[in-house]
Amino acid sequence: MKTTIVIPTYNEAVNLPILVEKLFNLPLTDLSILVVDDNSPDGTGNIAEELGKKYDGRVSVLHRAGKLGLGSAYIQGFQKAIQNGAEAVGQMDADFSHPPEKVVELVKALETCDMALGSRYVTGGKLDERWPLWRKALSGFGNFYARTILGLKLRDVTGGFRLWKSSTLNAMPLDRIRSNGYIFQVEMVYVATKLGFHFSEIPIYFADRRWGQSKMSIRIQLEAAVRVWQLPGMYRDL
Repeated sequence: MKTTIVIPTYNEAVNLPILVEKLFNLPLTDLSILVVDDNSPDGTGNIAEELGKKYDGRVSVLHRAGKLGLGSAYIQGFQKAIQNGAEAVGQMDADFSHPPEKVVELVKALETCDMALGSRYVTGGKLDERWPLWRKALSGFGNFYARTILGLKLRDVTGGFRLWKSSTLNAMPLDRIRSNGYIFQVEMVYVATKLGFHFSEIPIYFADRRWGQSKMSIRIQLEAAVRVWQLPGMYRDL
C-alpha cells in the first residue's frame, strides 16, 4: 500500500532528521513523508529539503508562509498526498510523542478498517509515566468531554496519530473542516463517524516531547471547549 505520512512542523529541526530515519528503517516498502512546515525560524523547512535529497525524493516539503494552524496544515497535506497517488495517508507529530514503530501496525490494521488510530485509552495504551496526576487527569477529561458530548464510541478522539485510507478522506467534506488546534482531531473523527466509516484502535505509549517546545496554548484549549458544542449543528446534514 502506497503510504504517505504527513508531518506538520514548526521549529522541529532537532527532531525531524531522527524521526525520518526511524520511519525509513521500518519494514515498509512504499513509504514516503510529506513535511508541512510553517516557515520555522530554526530552518526546519530547509532541513526537510535536504532530507528529500538524502532519501531520493521520499521526503517532500510543503512550505507555508507562517503559523497557519495544525488543522489547515493537515488538510493541505492530505490533499497533496492524495494528488501524489497515496493510497493511505498518515498523520503524526514530529516530537516523538507518537512511537514511529507503531506505523507498521497501523498500516496492517488499515486492511480491515477505514482509519487506524494509535490510542492512549484502549487496553495497553498509556500516557507518559513522568506526567503528574493532574496532567493525566486533564488529558483524560478532555477526551471524555468530547466523547460524551458527541456520543463517539472511539476511545481516543483527541489523539493525532492516525492512518486514513485515501478513499475515506476523499469521501469527507474536507473543505468544511474549520478547527485548527487539536480539536481538529475530534472534528475529523466526528465527521467520519457521521458518514459511517469504521475505525481500529492500536494501543500506544504516548511519550512527552524530549526536545523543543509544546505548541499548546490557551487559545487552542478555548477553541476545543467551544467547538465540541458546535459540531452537531455544523454537520446536521450528514
